[in-house]
Amino acid sequence: MKVNEVTNLTAIRNINDAIPKHLADSLFAAEYLPEGARVLDLGCGPGFPSLPLAIMRPDLEIVALDSTAKKIGFINETIPLLSLKNMTAVAGRAEDRTLMVQLGKFDVVVSRAVARLHILTELCLPYVVIGGFLLALKAAKGFEEAAEAEKGIELLGGGKQKLFERNLVTLDGSEEPRCLILVPKIKKTPSTYPRPYASIVKKPL
Repeated sequence: MKVNEVTNLTAIRNINDAIPKHLADSLFAAEYLPEGARVLDLGCGPGFPSLPLAIMRPDLEIVALDSTAKKIGFINETIPLLSLKNMTAVAGRAEDRTLMVQLGKFDVVVSRAVARLHILTELCLPYVVIGGFLLALKAAKGFEEAAEAEKGIELLGGGKQKLFERNLVTLDGSEEPRCLILVPKIKKTPSTYPRPYASIVKKPL
């Protein structure tokens, strides 16, 4: 919150909102991640869910990726402050050709509040190893997005989605519904994906 006063990291300005809506919300992913998994947090922003996951799951090897350099800069300053040995952060976009050497190298790709699922799957699934999965952290409307993404998931080598419901409890005791969408990777993604972001948005799969 101190850094956010001078550098725009998040629209949430109140610590009592940040605790449930950033920290607790990020940790919904923790129970789904296999022991020792190599995890990519795609579109990590200032480190959600990757920073809370790195703290709670030291067994994981986490790479945080975001296109906004100042947010990656914040993460890279925070990692040593928290003595985290299991996390690195990289500035870039999923469709950057320089990152393509990492395609198919992650057990899990997690993503939170980045894009609708039919767009997100093209950005994420190419990075998942066969036998791994994409885990998308969504609000309640994620259930609608799941149906919209089915065709693209099949084209990208994904299997049948699994949807999980959770309720986020805020500090005042109110509850907000959440949806976690798990997309297994069952076959190799064609080499034509991911396309440039403008093409993905203009014509989603």
